[in-house]
Amino acid sequence: MRFESASGESHEPRRLPWPDADGKPAYVVADPKRPGPVSRRANAIEGTQMEMAGVLLTHARQLVDEAGLEELRYLVAEMTRVLADILRIASRVKH
Repeated sequence: MRFESASGESHEPRRLPWPDADGKPAYVVADPKRPGPVSRRANAIEGTQMEMAGVLLTHARQLVDEAGLEELRYLVAEMTRVLADILRIASRVKH
């Protein structure tokens, strides 16, 4: 789905890294060349999510040989959540 701006340019909606008030995916339509405050906030949150993924990966590498079953389950749950964030970010950047 594409939207046309007042200048006549066509833009795709960007999925934001937070849900709307009902818990559903939230989107913004903005000019990527002139990001507004919502896009800048989304960029900052995505940057933090990327950093957190790196920290989690480092932690996982340390735990993999010594963690018990419960720790590994927790680690897999967190890695699954982080991977979903990273894939969402990467799919946006790819376009």
